[in-house]
Amino acid sequence: MEEKIKKIKKLMVDDREIYDISDFFKIFGDSTRLKILWALDNGPLTVTELCEITEMNKSSISHQLKTLKDNKIVKYRKSGKNVIYTLDDEHVSIIIETARKHLNEEY
Repeated sequence: MEEKIKKIKKLMVDDREIYDISDFFKIFGDSTRLKILWALDNGPLTVTELCEITEMNKSSISHQLKTLKDNKIVKYRKSGKNVIYTLDDEHVSIIIETARKHLNEEY
């Protein structure tokens, strides 16, 4: 039994990394942000398009996009006068899809 505990303790990540991962998952804990991510999982979108899709106002969407940008979950590029948002990378899509599959499992 002690051998098992020692082995697992060696495999544990440090507390700083645990806190960082916890903070990362908190970002996904907001339904507005999750709606935005779900929409962006289907392709690049402008703020105006996100507002129409989510039926939310520009201020709310912009506020949440800032949080998502600051946490490297979405990125943007400028195209003329438009700012186009996308998921930062495929890992974000995988996280969303994995959560959805897990929640739809039948026991």
